[in-house]
Amino acid sequence: MYSFLNFNKMITPMIIKIIFFIGVGLSVLIGIFQIGAGVTSDFGGGSQVLLGLITLVLGPLFTRIYCELLIVFFKMQESLYEINTKLSKFESKNPGDL
Repeated sequence: MYSFLNFNKMITPMIIKIIFFIGVGLSVLIGIFQIGAGVTSDFGGGSQVLLGLITLVLGPLFTRIYCELLIVFFKMQESLYEINTKLSKFESKNPGDL
């Protein structure tokens, strides 16, 4: 509880995973909607079908890349916190060795 209240433990990486699944779901739904709209279009919706297929494939991919980039920042923060903790323990045991 102490690390949570002092922002030493981050909860955002868990939220990012939820955002990923929501983003993938929305990408798939939008892609399917675009394909359906293109198929039922009276004006030759071939381009809309193609756009729907691209959204269906690239939407989840870009969502994954975006979420991974966000998680990298939090992994860096965790690593820096760990290094800082180990360094402060080392300094307290050996004050003149650095």
